Amino acid sequence: MICPLANVEEVFITQVGAVYQCSRKNCYWLEFQDTTTSFSVSDFFAFKKRVDNIDIEKMLCDSSRSSDFEILMPFRTDRCFILSVEDVLNLREILDGAKFMIELNAQIKTILRRGAVIAF
Repeated sequence: MICPLANVEEVFITQVGAVYQCSRKNCYWLEFQDTTTSFSVSDFFAFKKRVDNIDIEKMLCDSSRSSDFEILMPFRTDRCFILSVEDVLNLREILDGAKFMIELNAQIKTILRRGAVIAF
């Protein structure tokens, strides 16, 4: 549940989850697996890096029961993610889409600032 006092804007959404940005608290909210987790900006990108580093091929090829799931405990959260291969792929899609939209927004703002300077 996102704080009702937060000022959130949708960053990226899929059928299985979403990322929202809270400008009031300068953080990102990840909705995934029926829960919402808050991340500072740096922790959000660190978490994305950890998800990107999960070896899907190893999870699929290793026949041991311990490789069926990946357990992630993001820094400075009380959340524990238990991820199947499908969950990892879905989470990557959400995080990749969010990162793309964040970077696109930053580029647009830079271009608009340059255009405003040139116009004057």
